[in-house]
Amino acid sequence: MLKKLTKHGNSLALVIDKPILDLLKIDTETPLDLSTDGHRLIVAPAEQSVRRQKFEAAQRTAHKRYGKAFKKLAE
Repeated sequence: MLKKLTKHGNSLALVIDKPILDLLKIDTETPLDLSTDGHRLIVAPAEQSVRRQKFEAAQRTAHKRYGKAFKKLAE
């Protein structure tokens, strides 16, 4: 598939078609890792750090255990 860059403000943007985004499970919230091998631009979903994975697991546990209390505090 050949693509051209498009002007986006003072930058250039690459528009990625929806079927490719769906295939790779990428959306607007997905952090991306950009790298190059010197000849190619490589775009891939960023790997979550171990620290981030632990934080999200703790957050899910806290929400399961204290979700009702959090909701009452938010009101």
